[in-house]
Formats: sequence, C-alpha cells, structure tokens
Amino acid sequence: MPEVVLTGAAGRIEGRYSPGKRENAPIALILHPHPRAGGHMNHPVSVQLYHLFMKRGFSVLRFNFRGVGRSQGEFDAGIGELADAATALDWLQATNPQASQFWVAGYSFGAYIGMQLLMRRPETDGFISVSPPTNMYDFSFLAPCPASGLILHGQTDTVVPPVEVERVVSKLRTQKGIVIDYELVDNATHFWAEHLPEVEKRVGAYLDKRLEAEPA
Repeated sequence: MPEVVLTGAAGRIEGRYSPGKRENAPIALILHPHPRAGGHMNHPVSVQLYHLFMKRGFSVLRFNFRGVGRSQGEFDAGIGELADAATALDWLQATNPQASQFWVAGYSFGAYIGMQLLMRRPETDGFISVSPPTNMYDFSFLAPCPASGLILHGQTDTVVPPVEVERVVSKLRTQKGIVIDYELVDNATHFWAEHLPEVEKRVGAYLDKRLEAEPA
C-alpha cells in the first residue's frame, strides 16, 4: 500500500495507493468524511471501502483533503476539497490510462464531494455513497446524475435522518438511464461503529452484482 504525494492547488496531497494487477484494471477513488469532524483517509469506513475495491482488482486511491494529516492547505468548505478530488482523479487516470472503469466512493462529507465529482466526470461508471449528508448540503445538482450507484444509509442516523436521503433517492429514481440502489441498515447510525461488517457485506454485494453484469 504505497504512500503517494500529489501536487494540488493548495500544495501537497497525501495519499495511499494500491495498484491493480492488470494494465487495464478499473480504478476507484475513495473520499473521507468531514475534516472539521475528525475525518481523514484512515477512517474505518474509508478504509473499508478502499479494501472492498482493492480485493476486486481495482487500482485504488484514498487521500487526505487539504489541511488533513500531511496534506497542505486549509479547510475550504467543500470548494477546495472538490478541487483536491479532481486532482486525485487526474493522477489516478494518468497513472492508469487504460483503466476499464472508473468508480468513486465516499462517506458522509466525502459522499457529497464524490457526487459533485461524478457530475463533472461523465465517464464515471458507478458510485458508492455512504451516509450522504443530504440535509446539510444541496444535492439538487444531480440533474441528471450520470451514473448508477448504491446509496447506503443507517436506519437510526440522527445526523442525517433517512427521510432526508429518501427525498434525494426518489428524485434520482425518476431519471432515465440510471439505476439507484438504496439500502437502509437496521440500527446503524451515521458513524457505523458497530455496523462496519454491514458496509462490507452490502457494498461488496453491490460491487459483485455490477461487475458480473459489466465485467471490468
């Protein structure tokens, strides 16, 4: 799991990269939760997502947003963090020019940044959005959403009540050409402390289903 250092608009971006075994291995970018809430690339949910893609042969990159860990800069309320994600994706694509697919996966604030990123990258093949903060940020930019994906949420999430996520899911499901899977996990909170195995199980099953239908 080599450490990588990228150059972003705010300076150094610290990351961890695992290359796939094939020259045309699919690629995945993992985005961590809110920096002001202690979010970083080694958060258990972020690491879980990283390993789920790695086990399926993807070249995977996770990184720290500006001002987190050894990444330079300061928190920029989502604007700079989206720029960091775009820089990370540029590096990932340049390192893997023959990649067969591109996926983005994010947790909480990272899910918000990930959904914005895929709107700017129509080549996105799929997304994983864990606990998207739909009550804190405006998700109306997903019109239309360019890729199918999975939205995973906790039934007892009090930070982002499920009804707030279901409102966005309902709008997405009216769009043609994409399929949005939405799964609600019993008794899981926004933090997934006791339910990491459910993240592994649900996301893993979704990836396997998609990759069987569209081999990478």
